[in-house]
Amino acid sequence: MSRRALRRLRGEQRGQEPLGPGALQFDLRDDDDAEEEGPKRELGVRRPGGAGKEGVRVNNRFELINIDDLEDDPAVNGERSGCALTDAAAPGNKGRGQRGNTESKTDGDVTETAPSEQSNASGKLRKKKKKQKNKKSSTGEASENGLEDIDRILERIEDSTGLNRPGPAPLSSRKHVLYVEHRHLNPDTELKRYFGARAILGEQRPRQRQRVYPKCTWLTTPKSTWPRYSKPGLSMRLLESKKGLSFFAFEHSEEYQQAQHKFLVAVESMEPNNIVVLLQTSPYHVDSLLQLSDACRFQEDQEMARDLVERALYSMECAFHPLFSLTSGACRLDYRRPENRSFYLALYKQMSFLEKRGCPRTALEYCKLILSLEPDEDPLCMLLLIDHLALRARNYEYLIRLFQEWEAHRNLSQLPNFAFSVPLAYFLLSQQTDLPECERSSARQKASLLIQQALTMFPGVLLPLLESCSVRPDATVSSHRFFGPNAEISQPPALSQLVNLYLGRSHFLWKEPATMSWLEENVHEVLQAVDAGNPAVEACENRRKVLYQRAPRNIHRHVILSEIKEAVAALPPDVTTQSVMGFDPLPPSDTIYSYVRPERLSPISHGNTIALFFRSLLPNYTMEGERPEEGVAGGLNRNQGLNRLMLAVRDMMANFHLNDLEAPHEDDAEGEGEWD
Repeated sequence: MSRRALRRLRGEQRGQEPLGPGALQFDLRDDDDAEEEGPKRELGVRRPGGAGKEGVRVNNRFELINIDDLEDDPAVNGERSGCALTDAAAPGNKGRGQRGNTESKTDGDVTETAPSEQSNASGKLRKKKKKQKNKKSSTGEASENGLEDIDRILERIEDSTGLNRPGPAPLSSRKHVLYVEHRHLNPDTELKRYFGARAILGEQRPRQRQRVYPKCTWLTTPKSTWPRYSKPGLSMRLLESKKGLSFFAFEHSEEYQQAQHKFLVAVESMEPNNIVVLLQTSPYHVDSLLQLSDACRFQEDQEMARDLVERALYSMECAFHPLFSLTSGACRLDYRRPENRSFYLALYKQMSFLEKRGCPRTALEYCKLILSLEPDEDPLCMLLLIDHLALRARNYEYLIRLFQEWEAHRNLSQLPNFAFSVPLAYFLLSQQTDLPECERSSARQKASLLIQQALTMFPGVLLPLLESCSVRPDATVSSHRFFGPNAEISQPPALSQLVNLYLGRSHFLWKEPATMSWLEENVHEVLQAVDAGNPAVEACENRRKVLYQRAPRNIHRHVILSEIKEAVAALPPDVTTQSVMGFDPLPPSDTIYSYVRPERLSPISHGNTIALFFRSLLPNYTMEGERPEEGVAGGLNRNQGLNRLMLAVRDMMANFHLNDLEAPHEDDAEGEGEWD
């Protein structure tokens, strides 16, 4: 057994012996060789301090060696030239480059010292390499910080004297009102502010090491529990680019089309298990994931429902065109194409889950993203929701900016939600103590002016709002003809639907005592103007009768997706009698189809008349020789159901007279088979 093993058994450690004076020599031989030669010499290390300073004794002489310097040290004859000693106790020592390096080679008791020239040269070389290494690390850190704080850097382009330096304008001045920031699409960014990074990322770190997904995405984070991703046949192509806008469209391959046809058959069967079977063969089929997510949500399985929506978003994001941008606000997707609707609905469902999860700032970014895909048509009517999310996220400046920029060409003040949310944003902004007194006073005046205009235009909002907030109105207000029950009854049905939608979603934002006190003051101001015969009151009444005759289809679609009971109850009968599918609610009448669902032929239609009769009652029935309706869904319109039912009955009766009541055969017995 060697002396090293004996020393370890005894619990002894090297370097604990008392250091003798002048013991600065290092033994670079292997320990086993040294032990075979004889007793170990007492070695020590003295830190290179200033003149007259005594050396510091240490237990482990290797803890003072700078590993970086040893690695950068040039080799002489295949070996290191020396061992550099680092002064850890005196940072910034100017004599580091000038101190000599000692090299000890033991042949018996002979010790050789490296020439001072080599030590000086090696010291300068090490110092130079160390500077380069520090320079690279500092530039790397600067680049990372620059990427994260690019907004702040660009904002500091302007000189303190007020003169602009040559270069691009700050990024904040060039941002579109629908500009989406990547970091705010991740809910973890918002949750970190509430609970800290350690609580949010603690469970995600081990999962990220096991990820085998092909790319990094912005909308969702892939999970290790998902099936292995393989391209499902979904892609995106660029249609055209004009006036600074790029128009894209999703495409389905033949394989994906077959999966889509199977999905429609599974939906018609009204059995969720059929969709589960389809997802086993096509785990990233988007419409199947969205439809099954609704089924899980109805069964109170919110976690599984959210997971399926995230998987659908991941499947569609992997199919993005290289030029498609989520943040620029200049990419368009036509909602009339059924392939594009899945992306809209997946974003909306994800936004709803984020809002319920307590991430209104992230939900606001998703709302801006949906609105930026087609802001003119706004197929999901996100303007009825964006004000609510901005107030919940306390992003009052953004709501005010959107109102100021879009009021001229979109008439946002004619929507009850904007008419009441914008003055509320001004009032809440005036309550912030970190603003100057002049800005707070200006915001308070602007809020009072706008809320008075909103109460004059929509008097039927006040009493339902107070009732939702559990506040009893003043007797002078409740009994007045302008704010009384007649104001709510006399408003058009389309306006009642918008009011119910706003109150069912945002009434709790008005419950603060300070907000109620401010609202009460302005209500009395409006009553004084009404009693004084202000002409604006009559003008607003005439405008209500003209503007709100009938709500457009996108508002009905938004109400169905919102699932707010008060608003759904106010839907017109022609909407409530339609069958609404979760993967495509209220499709546009001018849908642009890229492929048609093939006609399904069944041998039942050629034989059994009774089976044909009952089959004609199904909504997907098509008569033989008749082309199905153009579209992916195909099938039967409800307004044609009665006509086809009558045709089926007529055919059954014709077959009954011709086939079942046949004349008697000639070989029948006499008197048998005669007709009565």
